[in-house]
Amino acid sequence: MNDALAREKESNPMRAVTLEPGGVLAIKEHKDPEPGVGEVLVRIRAAGLNYADLGQRMGAYPPPPGSPPDIPGLELAGEVAAAGPSAGRFSIGDRVMGIVGGGAQAELLAVHERQLMPVPDSLTWEQAGGFPEAFITAHDALFTQAGLRPGDRLLINGAAGGVGVAAVQMAALAGAEVIASVRNPHNRDAVLGLGAQKAVDPAEAESNGLFDVILELVGAGNFESDLRSLNLGGRIIVIGASSGAEARLDLGLLGQKRATIRSSMLRSRPLEGKAVASRAVEREVLPFVARGKITVPIAATYPFEEVNVAYDSFRGKGKLGKIVLLPSPLSSR
Repeated sequence: MNDALAREKESNPMRAVTLEPGGVLAIKEHKDPEPGVGEVLVRIRAAGLNYADLGQRMGAYPPPPGSPPDIPGLELAGEVAAAGPSAGRFSIGDRVMGIVGGGAQAELLAVHERQLMPVPDSLTWEQAGGFPEAFITAHDALFTQAGLRPGDRLLINGAAGGVGVAAVQMAALAGAEVIASVRNPHNRDAVLGLGAQKAVDPAEAESNGLFDVILELVGAGNFESDLRSLNLGGRIIVIGASSGAEARLDLGLLGQKRATIRSSMLRSRPLEGKAVASRAVEREVLPFVARGKITVPIAATYPFEEVNVAYDSFRGKGKLGKIVLLPSPLSSR
């Protein structure tokens, strides 16, 4: 670690969003992290909010072992400030982004370099901070889990959220026919602009079937309709459960459809799992981002000092895209 950074650490301990008893969120000072073997220290410029953060705040979704128990945050973007032993993928000052088990809503975080991706020049800090969790989750669900192919009919339930807008864009570029279920009518034109062929009210989704793949980002409330509207040999990939976690499953219909139901959780995967998923996105998605073919819609940004407002806003309905926290005031680049 260079002398300038060491002096800064001594005089300015890092600040972080901190979970206190009762789900209270506060901004507190913490000891600066030190990068270990294969890790880099990232000076965080932006960190996206996710449903897992709400769950952790309520005590229902603890972080995986090795992640800070009191600092939430699953995704980040920032600059490499220092490198630990054997870390050589990035240089000091490089713009990076990635997924972590927790701790991203802070000014600094030590992250294994294999979990990180370079930030394309086309992305602002705010967009980069909202990219990793949404796009890695959507890519893994659609292509690794569901095996989405050109010509497949895809239904995305909850298409206006962070994972939804990522899925719409990637599926459209892959040649799928995308039907987007969007509750807020004011967001439908924007989702169509991202590549969906249709943007419909959730009540109309089933009537637009049959579907080869259904990406379920809302939860149990849609499950029976999902199965009815699935094509023979179709696949349902369950990612979200905001409308409930327990669903009725008609085993007879499941057999008639010869259907596959899968689910996925990114946060709890070990380093190797996160690294493999990240490399797939870096290889298959970032070139489209760099050419401006894929974007990251931002619903709102908030400074750390307004973290409670940000969390309340995230819980609200009708937003399009990501809500992102900013540790300090930023220019657009």
